[in-house]
Amino acid sequence: MIGIVIVSHSKQLALGVRELAAQMVQGQVSIAVAAGIEDPENPLGTDPIQVYEAIASVFSDDGVLVLMDLGSALLSAEMAIEFLPEAQQQKVYLCEAPLVEGAIAAVVAAAAGRDIHQVMAEARGALLAKATQLGVVSRPLSLVSHNTPTTNIESPTREIRLIVSNRLGLHARPAAQFVTTAARFQSQILVQNLTRNTELVRGDSINQVTTLAVRQGHELLITATGSDADEALAALQGLFANNFGEDNVALNSPPAFHHEVTPATHGELSGIAASAGVAIAPVVHYQPTHISITEYHVDDPELEWQRLQAAIHIARQEIQAVFSQASLQIGDAEAAIFDAQLLFLEDPVLLEAAHQRILEHHINAEAAWQAVVDEVATSYRTLEDSYLQERVDDVVDVGQRVLRLLAGNTPANLHLEEPAILVATDLTPSDTARLDPTKVLGICTTSGSATSHSAIIARTLGIPAVLGVDAQVLHLADGTLMALDGESGKAWVEPESHILDLLAAKQEAWQIAQQEARATAHQPAITRDGRQVSVFANIGSINDVQVAVANGAEGVGLLRTEFLYLDRTSAPTEEEQLEVYQAIAKVLDNRPLIIRTLDVGGDKPLPYLRVGFPEANPFLGWRGIRFCLDHLDLFKTQLRAILRASVGHKIKIMLPMIATLTEVRAAKVILGEVQTELNQAGIPFDAAMKVGIMVEVPAAVAIADQLAAEVDFFSIGTNDLSQYVMASDRTNPRVANLVDALHPAVLRMVQQTIQAAHAAGISVGLCGELAADTLATPILLGLGLDELSVNPQSIPGVKQAIARFCIVESEAIVASALQQDSAVHVRELISTSVIPPPA
Repeated sequence: MIGIVIVSHSKQLALGVRELAAQMVQGQVSIAVAAGIEDPENPLGTDPIQVYEAIASVFSDDGVLVLMDLGSALLSAEMAIEFLPEAQQQKVYLCEAPLVEGAIAAVVAAAAGRDIHQVMAEARGALLAKATQLGVVSRPLSLVSHNTPTTNIESPTREIRLIVSNRLGLHARPAAQFVTTAARFQSQILVQNLTRNTELVRGDSINQVTTLAVRQGHELLITATGSDADEALAALQGLFANNFGEDNVALNSPPAFHHEVTPATHGELSGIAASAGVAIAPVVHYQPTHISITEYHVDDPELEWQRLQAAIHIARQEIQAVFSQASLQIGDAEAAIFDAQLLFLEDPVLLEAAHQRILEHHINAEAAWQAVVDEVATSYRTLEDSYLQERVDDVVDVGQRVLRLLAGNTPANLHLEEPAILVATDLTPSDTARLDPTKVLGICTTSGSATSHSAIIARTLGIPAVLGVDAQVLHLADGTLMALDGESGKAWVEPESHILDLLAAKQEAWQIAQQEARATAHQPAITRDGRQVSVFANIGSINDVQVAVANGAEGVGLLRTEFLYLDRTSAPTEEEQLEVYQAIAKVLDNRPLIIRTLDVGGDKPLPYLRVGFPEANPFLGWRGIRFCLDHLDLFKTQLRAILRASVGHKIKIMLPMIATLTEVRAAKVILGEVQTELNQAGIPFDAAMKVGIMVEVPAAVAIADQLAAEVDFFSIGTNDLSQYVMASDRTNPRVANLVDALHPAVLRMVQQTIQAAHAAGISVGLCGELAADTLATPILLGLGLDELSVNPQSIPGVKQAIARFCIVESEAIVASALQQDSAVHVRELISTSVIPPPA
């Protein structure tokens, strides 16, 4: 393949141009830089020897194209060619094209397999797109005819029309994808911007495609003439269906499609587009049980206070169970919604106010609780911050839970026998988190907003949702056919056939994209330059492991064992744990299983274990390994169960919340004691079972080199690490924006951990929410992680993301990211540097 050399007086400029050009073609083309001189005081200049070495490093019999900025760069390049053997000199071409635009055009043409003369022509014409867009020159009428290859007139011609949904239209990276894809086929590809009424231009020319000035919402006509015309158009349509990998439309949104639903049709309702996707199904009404509160006098206020405390205690256990399940189903970031609800129940001001009302007014617990909840809700509604105003939903949600328990009512039934669209006045976050996406195909409510927690959860579950529609939907009979488009925010009652056809086509395109993702999910995740990265699952039950394997998990990187200890009055026995661990390992069928030992404590208390005293800051308190080392019976029971389950399986132990060497060594001593006891009892176990730790505390990062000498692997927990590094609570809206794992401070911690692990010869994975954020995939690849562990639903998308990048490109992005000053700028860097895979 043709090599490219960039010659410039400025090394920084040349490196920037190379990085930009490399991203256009995902590292497919060899690009070398010869820039600057070795003089710290006067670094600007060019060196013929550098140019010679750069040419030699990318030399190919197909040719080398040399692009230069100005002045001595040309002289240095000419002199460098004289150093080459005569046979090689004939294959090196100096090009007068503009440096930045020329480099981009050249690499795209080279990646498309064009010869050296065609690559030079593309580079020389690189300014045409910019000039046309600015209106400086008019595109000649002969542009297509002079550059269009001849084709067999008997070859079939096919055409499609597509709408561009990318936020920035066909900017450089999507355009490069389009051209590279078009060039793979023998057929002649032509494309026209119908919205701007342009001419047809060649689809395999980056300059000509760019001159179309395609923006979001523009309609394109694409024709293909040749023996593989159908295959070519299908491949191009796939780019549009996948939104060119851009992350402004999530993977769980329907792809861009050329059909548009006309407004104001019969039975149409307009609302808020809250969760993208199409649903067509009968409606089922959901009406949560309304709890009527009657205030009455009580003779024993202390007994009433105890009733309220008992209800709050059970509510806390219920929310913990919801949080645990939600973490697996929707990810830790969204599940943190319920973390905030737990804090609400522990709010001393709230509890004191309720206690005071009961004692002073001798009123029942229900009335006192309702009064204080109403006061809190009112205070939220009066805030100027619209985000905080919407947190009223969470206040009402947790308040209603406690009232339901006081009244002795069971939770409203959200179980559907048949798939349907759920119609309601509103859904609480707890309601939404309980929904089964296989039965609840869509959500239509008369209130709510796109930024509410319920909407966030719906998006994460992949359930299309339209909120804030007219209240007339509440009067529809169950079974009435409805269609909704969560992307446009429209719903149709008993839709007409043409509406159904258009929506069905949109739905089918989305389903095909999902199927393709699932089909490739069972393949290894390999970067474009051949590095394989393991993709594991974070799970918390046998059901979860089945979903994980179905989605292509190569193992379990984090088994949260807390689910075994919740919703019960005593700790699980050794036999109970053994049965669960063996069942999960059996489903994995010899895939790796990393079991994290119990991670509870002050911030996640177990009702049957008394802490003894309230902690002012449980997040910084008695939790994780600290808790287990102080509850040796509990710890040893779990270790025995894990060791016994290890026979015939690839099981590893992982210790949470490690901050000191002493903790690791103490845990290993206890593990050794348990192994000795099992040996003496003649009970088999895997004596070579590996032991690793969670790196989620800054102290562990600081001594990672010492910790690496004690264990077999690291797993970085970026959720907690981000909070500890930034000294911010993600459930506190005032500082939650600081808790971003892409902050350079956090990324440097991750880098330091990886370097320490690899220096010690041990593997390192990442099991935080960041691993599932496909915008961050190039960062994680560039940092050198060996393994990513994500919630089961994210596995296909993460594997697709890994396959889109190469390590060299990713390392360059990391180098720049670590020098940024905020997470916002890191995200901007990624967005403008790469083609982000779908989220």
